[in-house]
Amino acid sequence: MSDNRPNIVLITTDQQRGDSLGIDPNAPDCLQTPNLDWIGRSGTHFHRGYAECPSCIPARRGIMTGTAPAANGMVGYTGADWNPPHTLAGELSAAGYQTEMIGKLHLSPPRKRYGFDHVQLSDATHGVANNDYVEWLQQYHRRDDYDPGMAHGVAANGWVGRPHHLPEEQMHTFWCVDRALKFIQKRDRSVPYFLNISFIDPHPPLTPPIHSYDRYINRDLPTPVVGDWAPEFEGAEKGLNPNAWEICLDSYDMNCARAAYYGMINFIDDQVGRLLQNMGNLNDCLVIFTSDHGEMLGDHNMFRKTFPYEASARVPFLMRAPRRWGYPQENICHSPVGLQDIMPTILDAADIEIPDTCTGKSLLPIMKGESDGVREYLHGEHSGCYENRHGNHYLVDEQYKYIWYSQTGQEHLFDLANDPHETRDLAKQDDADTQLTPWRNRLIEILKDRPEGFTDGEELIAGKPHKALLPDYDPNATYSYL
Repeated sequence: MSDNRPNIVLITTDQQRGDSLGIDPNAPDCLQTPNLDWIGRSGTHFHRGYAECPSCIPARRGIMTGTAPAANGMVGYTGADWNPPHTLAGELSAAGYQTEMIGKLHLSPPRKRYGFDHVQLSDATHGVANNDYVEWLQQYHRRDDYDPGMAHGVAANGWVGRPHHLPEEQMHTFWCVDRALKFIQKRDRSVPYFLNISFIDPHPPLTPPIHSYDRYINRDLPTPVVGDWAPEFEGAEKGLNPNAWEICLDSYDMNCARAAYYGMINFIDDQVGRLLQNMGNLNDCLVIFTSDHGEMLGDHNMFRKTFPYEASARVPFLMRAPRRWGYPQENICHSPVGLQDIMPTILDAADIEIPDTCTGKSLLPIMKGESDGVREYLHGEHSGCYENRHGNHYLVDEQYKYIWYSQTGQEHLFDLANDPHETRDLAKQDDADTQLTPWRNRLIEILKDRPEGFTDGEELIAGKPHKALLPDYDPNATYSYL
């Protein structure tokens, strides 16, 4: 195997919306992400990048094994031990790469390395167990009797926004980049490396460094979009659960939440800039940037994730090839891609055989300018998390998104090309059945062999159990329900 293989850096964030990049056509005008924008503009920006199961653990399974949710057995949010036969880091390590993971892995059992040679683990900004960042922070403050990362008191899944109480050099994002630069400086230079930097931000708590918060709190920030189908509220409410998911905030609370969210993304961009400036020769490196899922951020009167809407399911998806490969720059792909495509793409770039267990596709043909896409449409789903009624499936192509709620039978159809914020539900129109029928048939075909019984092959059947793990879940198995 050639020693001219690229170094590979995979940067992942947690809970970052697809429109939270300056180069995204739907981005708020106020958002500053110059470093991330440069990665996308000097490579390929996959405008329709999606989390097939938009919450932390199942999304990361897809990244680490190149599999769709139903192929790895987890179709919702839960903790479950897992022993997949092939992993991204494992295949690279077996092929001679030095593999390092820094930050949030969020897989079970804890401390399992999933093929990485070495892991510096921090799945949250709180809790000492299996948390190298919090242990470092306690040592820094010379105290082990409190949780320094959460001393601000903001809920870990909430909508409250305020500046962080710690200086930026003590925050998780800074910690990850510090350790990434040390790894690059001290790595084995006789072999290529694979580095996965996994930030917790901009996942709540919404607490950026104060200077990042100040960049946005006094600006004219966009207000949430609310579709003609969204849950309705008579007005803003007080006394709400700080972790609520269906919610209508007053303008000040919403502005604080959005300023904090954008500030966290801006801080990530600052630290990615520090990484790029100090990591060495980028011309020999494949750089990938994405997130595990998005954040509703008040859109359609919702917060958090697991929902099939663009704010929750669409993620940033950027790939920059080594310059010596001569791939086109300023390349934009409008065809749907998913997190399951990351592993096949990386292995293809490293000239490593892609395991048969992968359901994802290599995106190198798109990056080369040889193809416009790798599939006609992408399937995603999530079992009910906050409430059972939220269980859903979605299909998305270059223009449309179809959604079916597995417990209620509710359907949506959105024209994303002309209505990117999903404000108008075409399923409510008088002639909706004509447009919905082909989408229903596609979903029936995808779900026909699933053990839950979502379809009899002729119709979609609502109300069947839709749990986070497949009914026949085996931590050592792969599945072929696709």
